Amino acid sequence: MAESVKKKVVLLGATGSIGTSTLRVLRAHSDRLELVGVAAHSSHNELAAICAEFHVPHATLSSEAAYTAAKAGGNFPSSTQLHCSDAGLLEVSTLPEADIVLVAVVGACGLKPTLAAIEAGKDIALANKELLVLGGAFVIEAAKRNGVRLLPTDSEHNAIFQCIEGHSHAHLQKLILTASGGQFRDTPLEQLAHVTPADATQHPNWSMGPKITVDSATMANKGLELIEAQWLFGLEPDRLEVVIHPQSIVHSFAQFIDGSILAQLSPPSMTFAIQHCLLYPDRALGVDATTDFSKALQLDFKAPEIARFPCLQLAYDAMRTSGSAPAIFNAANEIAVDRFLAHELAYLDIPRVIEHALSVVNAAPATNLEALLQVDAEARNVASSFTSTAR
Repeated sequence: MAESVKKKVVLLGATGSIGTSTLRVLRAHSDRLELVGVAAHSSHNELAAICAEFHVPHATLSSEAAYTAAKAGGNFPSSTQLHCSDAGLLEVSTLPEADIVLVAVVGACGLKPTLAAIEAGKDIALANKELLVLGGAFVIEAAKRNGVRLLPTDSEHNAIFQCIEGHSHAHLQKLILTASGGQFRDTPLEQLAHVTPADATQHPNWSMGPKITVDSATMANKGLELIEAQWLFGLEPDRLEVVIHPQSIVHSFAQFIDGSILAQLSPPSMTFAIQHCLLYPDRALGVDATTDFSKALQLDFKAPEIARFPCLQLAYDAMRTSGSAPAIFNAANEIAVDRFLAHELAYLDIPRVIEHALSVVNAAPATNLEALLQVDAEARNVASSFTSTAR
């Protein structure tokens, strides 16, 4: 890429934790990257500040109430065109001048704008675990048909992408995703019944939003990542593994048929994966300092306990069932976590909700996007009506 040509970036989910890390990368590489569109749900003051700093021409708020407040407040620069609701999200996602769309919104709401961006020929930096879990068949097919890149921005999938690039798929034996184990990896099992939302939103290594932090504690996030890896790298469930790695320095392994194992290492900061995707295939100096091997370093690994992390087993079950089961897993988990954070459910109810939804909702393959969204909605309704047995 010539130095005079900047890659033009759209950032969906600009005010969240991934968005904040992305802005750090953009500041560090303003000679290479230009922010042309941003989106947030309701944080209009934060979004206005981003538009002012980066001179962003297009912004959208998916919340109509936030849009109304933003228009009344007048905080957005006059040079920024402010869009609203789902229509605005689609408009920003398909800006003609954009080269790459970084999808950092949480949950299933990222599916339609991502598909629209793919149809518009934009490369996708994917930081939304749920998107491929819900609509992997549609996203992968659309990307192939339109000749766009799907660049994985989750640290685990980005690590695998870097490890296997240039290697024959036929030589790949299995992929091993690492997991911190979250904040309760060593908590006595009997104490998990008393976990509160305040407890579950404090991660030992990563700075993330509340939903993904809870997902890390239950390891539902690793389940989502397994399903995502299945779509991204084309391996069956039995060739995808998870190991607990408390230090979060080794982000994943790729094991080849000759026994060789490649790993990608970096400190637990999302700037490494984000920068790799936004500058790909180029590289540049990183935003954060990397691992210093001149200092003492301990790397530990162990197998996860299914009794502690039943969501992980449920994810494997959903993968093996296939069809719409992964979408049901994702939808039920989203509702269960929301209800836990709202003090409606106990922490241990989260896997119970997922298991219940998987047993009740028809997991037959969806033949089109509308049918898939109907399955998603049904799973959410089932999860919303679940009555706790632990309270």
